[in-house]
Amino acid sequence: MRAAMPPRRKRNIRSRSRSAARLAAVQALYQQEMEKTPLPALLHEFHHHRLGATIEGVEYADAEVDFFDDVVAGVDARRDELDGLIASRLPEDWPLHRLDRPLRQILRAGTYELAARIDVATGSIISEYVDVAKAFYARKEAGFVNAVLDAVGKDLRG
Repeated sequence: MRAAMPPRRKRNIRSRSRSAARLAAVQALYQQEMEKTPLPALLHEFHHHRLGATIEGVEYADAEVDFFDDVVAGVDARRDELDGLIASRLPEDWPLHRLDRPLRQILRAGTYELAARIDVATGSIISEYVDVAKAFYARKEAGFVNAVLDAVGKDLRG
């Protein structure tokens, strides 16, 4: 008989699997924007060729697939709404379309979670997407993600 995993260890595994799902979601959303990949084909590709694999040194083996699907499908379905929320927090002289594509996807995914995933704490969402930003960018962009998501979080969650 296998012993039950201590609750703290279960949380750590879930946290890591959601972190991996967030990173994969941002990459999937980037691919969707670049290649105009339809959502079903995009999810199929990630389920069968990316999640559960190590690609270019990034391990997706522990990504929570349902969470990944929710973020990617949620951003796809609510893109205009999310873009409006983000744009309202950007400087007037720096519209959303001027942001780098990966940065846009990070903000969209984070804003989706703030809008739709009330089961996840605001601080956790912001912190996770700041970490995703650090995987792609230097400190300045991570700070930008923090500031925008913090403002959007206040708009959405008070």
